[in-house]
Amino acid sequence: MITVSAKLTFYIPRAASLKDKRQVCRSLIDKTRQRFNASVAEVDTQDTHKTLTIGVAVVSGSSTHGQHSLDEIIRYMETNADAELTDISYG
Repeated sequence: MITVSAKLTFYIPRAASLKDKRQVCRSLIDKTRQRFNASVAEVDTQDTHKTLTIGVAVVSGSSTHGQHSLDEIIRYMETNADAELTDISYG
């Protein structure tokens, strides 16, 4: 069993409050969970309204398949977020 994970940081330029950030966060996490079999959660910067940090983890039988799935999830999140992906750290 192989686990691959990443921490993604997004910048939300139109977020004027934490409520705006939560809407973007919930939408992105819900869409990603529905499409992929992965764990997705907000993991940091909960009190900063323009920065969203999301953790993604995938469990797979092979490292190649796990990394491919994680890369696909990251591409999906980057294109479907109402925010700009600014950083990715693999862990």
